[in-house]
Amino acid sequence: MVTAFTTGRLLMTCGVKEEVIADQQFSQFVAKSLARHKLGDWGDLSIEDQVENELSLKAGYRLLSAYEAKGLPKIWIITEADRSVTTILFPSEY
Repeated sequence: MVTAFTTGRLLMTCGVKEEVIADQQFSQFVAKSLARHKLGDWGDLSIEDQVENELSLKAGYRLLSAYEAKGLPKIWIITEADRSVTTILFPSEY
């Protein structure tokens, strides 16, 4: 893990927002996942993708994290290269 980085403006897709409103357990999962992302815990990515994120963090490229929890939909969190925006989305919404 790395030190925290700037995430910029936080956004979520309509699909994620609807699920956050409807399911408190999912809402907590999203909050915990975002906290992990901010600290450089890339979640459920392959080792190769985690290494790529570490390089992207140093070089100023886009960052992607993926998080899964039993019984809940998988989410991705993407922070843009300029660190101005971080978006939470379902993989199917990419």
